[in-house]
Order: sequence, then C-alpha cells, then structure tokens
Amino acid sequence: MQSILWDYLNSLKGKKIAVIGMGVSNAPLVKKMLQAGLTVRVCDKRERDDFDGLSELESKGLKVSLGPNYLDGLEGADVIFRTPGVRPDLPQIANAVAAGAQLTSEMETFLDLCPCSVIAVTGSDGKTTTTTIIAGLLKAAGYRTFVGGNIGHPLLCEVDEIRPDDMVVLELSSFQLMTMRQSPNVAVITNLSPNHLDVHKDMEEYIAAKRNIFAYQDTGDKLVLNADNEITAGFASQARGEVTLFSRKKNLERGVCVRDGMICYHTRPILAADDILIPGVHNLENYMAAIAAVDGLVSDETIREYAKSFGGVAHRIELVRQLDGVRYYNDSIASSPTRTIAGLRSFSEKVILIAGGYDKHIPYDVLGPEIVKSVKCLILTGATSDKIQQATQQAPDYTPGNPEIRRCENLEQAVHTAHDVAQPGDVVILSPASASFDCFRNFEERGNKFKQYVNALEGVTAR
Repeated sequence: MQSILWDYLNSLKGKKIAVIGMGVSNAPLVKKMLQAGLTVRVCDKRERDDFDGLSELESKGLKVSLGPNYLDGLEGADVIFRTPGVRPDLPQIANAVAAGAQLTSEMETFLDLCPCSVIAVTGSDGKTTTTTIIAGLLKAAGYRTFVGGNIGHPLLCEVDEIRPDDMVVLELSSFQLMTMRQSPNVAVITNLSPNHLDVHKDMEEYIAAKRNIFAYQDTGDKLVLNADNEITAGFASQARGEVTLFSRKKNLERGVCVRDGMICYHTRPILAADDILIPGVHNLENYMAAIAAVDGLVSDETIREYAKSFGGVAHRIELVRQLDGVRYYNDSIASSPTRTIAGLRSFSEKVILIAGGYDKHIPYDVLGPEIVKSVKCLILTGATSDKIQQATQQAPDYTPGNPEIRRCENLEQAVHTAHDVAQPGDVVILSPASASFDCFRNFEERGNKFKQYVNALEGVTAR
C-alpha cells in the first residue's frame, strides 16, 4: 500500500533535519522521522529536565540543542521545521535559510500532502467555534472529517489515513500562516482586529500573515469574508477564487445575511437565529461563516438540527454553574478586547466582569465604553489591569461607581470577590480581554482554574 507520509520521509534521507520546538505539533513527527532513519536534531529553549522520554529518543539517534542557545543547532541544517511560536526571521533561522535550508512546518507539509479538500478558518475572534461548527456540520452530513491546526491534533502523521473523499477542517493562527505558501480549498476569515502585537512587528504584519490563508488559492477555490469588518471586506478584491460575504448588519443580495430573524444564503432562508443554542450575536456570525463554507456540502435541514443541539466549545461563554441564583460563565478564550466585547453583548443584563492578564501590547480604548455600558462591577487582576481601568474611566459615559471597579491579586481572589458582590439574578463572567501567560500556560488552564474556584464556592445555606 502506498504511503504518502513515508514517501515524503524517504525524500528527506541524506538531509540534516532540524525541528524547532518539541511541542504537541512536532513530537509525533520527530518520532516518525526517527523511525524512517532520518538525521534529526531538536532545537528547544527548554532544558533537559523539562522533557519526558528524551533519553529514549536519543538512543534512537535524536540529537538535541537545548537551553538559551538552542537555535545554534540550526547551523548546517538542510530542512527546518518551525514551531508556530517562533518567528521565522530570527537571525539564526534567517542565516540558515540564506545558507540554503528549506524552512517549513508540520502544517505546511500537511497541506502539501493532504489528498482531500481542506476548509481552513482564521481571524482574530471566533476561529475555534467556527471551525468546530464547520466540522460538526460535515460530520452530521456523513463526511469522515479530520480536524487540526490550533485545535484537534497534528494531522501530518495521519495523512495516510485520509481518503480523497474525506474532509479536513483546520483552525490556523497568524503564527502558522506567516510562512504559509499554500492555501486551502475553502478559506474563512471571521474578522480582523489588533491582536498578538507582542509577537508581530505591527498590525500590517499581522494582516499580511492572515492574508496567506487565501493568497495562494486558485480560481476554483472559495474565500468567505466578513463584510462587516473593514479589513476582511477589503480582501475581496484581492481574491482569485469565488468570494462569499457574510453580514449581520447588511442585507446582501448575494451572500449570507439575516432577514426577518432568518439566516439566508442569497435568497434562501436556512436557519432561524433563535434556533441557535449558543448565545451571542458573535455566534450568529460564526454560523453565517460556517454556512457559507459548507454550502453545497451540507443540507439546510442538517444545519438546522445541528444548531439546535450544539452547546458550544469549552472556555467560550461556557456556563460553569448556578449558585444562589447567580450564573457563572467561563469565557477564558477572550484574550482580546473585541472578544470580550462580544461576550458582554451576549447578555441583556449588566454583568460582573473579571478581566485582566498578560499584556500583548494591544489598545484597550475600544473596551472602555462597552464596559461602562454592560458591566455593573469590574474586577481586575493581572498585568493589564491598569490599562483596562484607564480605558474604562476615560470612556465618555463613565461616572465614578459606574461601574464599580475592584482590584485583586489573583484569579482565585477575583472569583471570591465576584461571589461576595453578586446578587440573585446576576451574571459573573471571566472574559479577560488579555492573554493568560502572566499566570497560566494557556487560556485552557486559566479557564479550568476559574471553573475549579467557582465550583468550590459555597452557597448561602452552606456558609
């Protein structure tokens, strides 16, 4: 039986392979390379004590460069697999490429080898939910569907299991897209706003990375764009393939929009907005993007049935519990102001908001007016507390005490403060508008800690 992966690995024999980062996406690939008898060096900034099973891999031929000077191990490499979190223009990488090394990644190689149609999603907000909805719709329609990229798991090592009539759905970050030179058959951009400016040089570089999701499409491919976002709407004129716009605010003659409470594709009513189980107008937009992506693949009836039953993705306005008449929601995924704004707009009442975290050097001025409008008590913790408080207090409609602002040393204290402040009928939501790296490894760990603290709270009768 022909093996796409092994044919590719055999093409690398005799070459020196460097893999930057022994993380989730690269670890399975490194093991496959060693099995194929390739010369592999892992370059990772972590120290030896941070790894499990490294000695076993070294016994099979793996070479390692660890610690602060880990990128020195790239010297002499013929092929370099970059992990998404490492910029491609670091001096050591640039020097290796100038010397003739090929720079690629697990995801780029997968796209080169994948034998079936690929739908990929990117954007500043809504990527994961939109990706999950698309994959769920395809599975409900009977397609064997593989999900990867930022969610799911690495797909390169599974490429031999994928058949031409299967479907692949990917969530792609700006870091993955920076060096991408191949685009999916269907590309979806949910929206774009300032994000990850702690890693990208500026907004222009961030936008350029996102553009790669469709830059290499052919005339037979499709690009799905948010017509309500100025940046994404501007991409339409740059596309080679078919462009489908979606809009929550405009009545589109062609595209996906809302008419009389119904999501319509062109003139065809497909789904009642009220039938979508997960709350928030941003999820209405996520469904519109997904409907555009699966047009011709999934029936309208399947879409309707799925929307009525899909309860959302963990850490995305996830109901944790109700205690003493207070609902606690985990929206830890909200690592940007726009994402938090979308979360706040999901509720008709004013909420108790827990916000703050790692500083990605993005502006918070847009968040202040929304907090004044939608928040009764703002509880701040983390490095961005000052920025969020300043944005709130400088909002045009702010008055002292509207909202009340409290500062806490950590997330656990913030949860207890929210519990003390909340009254029956209130909503408490963790929606940080900031990354998690000041205290947690990622937003999942932050969200799980929030759920742990909330579930440990005692009700009135227990106190």
